[in-house]
Amino acid sequence: MFALSARCALALLALTVMQPGAPALAQSYPSRPVTIIVPLAAGTGMDTLARLYGEQLSQALGKPVVIENKPGAGLMLGTAAIAAAPPDGHTLGISTATPMAVNQVLYKKMTYDPDKDFAPVYFYVKSPFVLVVNPALPINSVPELIKYARESANPMSYSTPGAGTSQHLSMEFMAQRFGLKVTHVPYRSSPQSITDIAAGHVNLGFAEAGASLPLIREGKLRALAVSSSVRLPTLPDVPPFGEAAGAPDFEAVSWHILFAPAGTPNEIVDRLHAEMRRIMSTPEMKKRASDIGLLPLDSPPIDGIRSYIKSEQEKWGSLVKKLGLDGTQ
Repeated sequence: MFALSARCALALLALTVMQPGAPALAQSYPSRPVTIIVPLAAGTGMDTLARLYGEQLSQALGKPVVIENKPGAGLMLGTAAIAAAPPDGHTLGISTATPMAVNQVLYKKMTYDPDKDFAPVYFYVKSPFVLVVNPALPINSVPELIKYARESANPMSYSTPGAGTSQHLSMEFMAQRFGLKVTHVPYRSSPQSITDIAAGHVNLGFAEAGASLPLIREGKLRALAVSSSVRLPTLPDVPPFGEAAGAPDFEAVSWHILFAPAGTPNEIVDRLHAEMRRIMSTPEMKKRASDIGLLPLDSPPIDGIRSYIKSEQEKWGSLVKKLGLDGTQ
């Protein structure tokens, strides 16, 4: 009886070993084109960079890599599409701070769970903002801005692409940290929110680097600081806000992380992580990212990416609650 049971167990083990599992799937991956979902429109910095590394990823994988733009709903449309895709490595996607670290507190209901529906693949750039003011204001530095805002009889106005966006939360993060009186003026788009600072309709704002650089260079905007902890190569004379304000721990950035749907085999995720590390660590790709106002970085391991996202959720989620914006969308 025992011998028979032992033989059955051995036979079952042999069948289990022979079953096609994740390692076999990883070896045959990819079996068809790979799609990368971009939750912003074509021509944006996120889209431009994805197309650049997508070409090299295609060469490494031996299959076409197709960029699919799914803008809308504050980047949630594209992010939800990543979560809903089959977990086989053939659909990947990019997401960022707002849909992954802010909206779960801002919105009453979402169609995806940032903690459960995604497998991080590679964290490749941070997307900082530039603190800009209208040049007509007598403000030439961050200390002058802080003094002016504290002493002004009326709150200073600042523009953003909308409530709950990274620019909105970055400004409120700064205002709360330094006791500044400010009034939020939301717009429908990032370009309009920036050009209205140049036109003098609002006083200041945290602007996307790529969109604000031409106006800064033309003298239509005055750049006081960048929201990252390091300087931008495209604005080498503009200090980090934390450095200028004497607050070295201050950082208010968005970021781009490549994700796969949850349940994607670890072997496939690990292969994609290694390929992305090789591609994004080249001087050419780092320069391309820097040229469009992004900060390239060497990704932490996958567990480290999860930890970073968690820290961002805690940071921005608590601010959304302090502002009374939780569950307002």
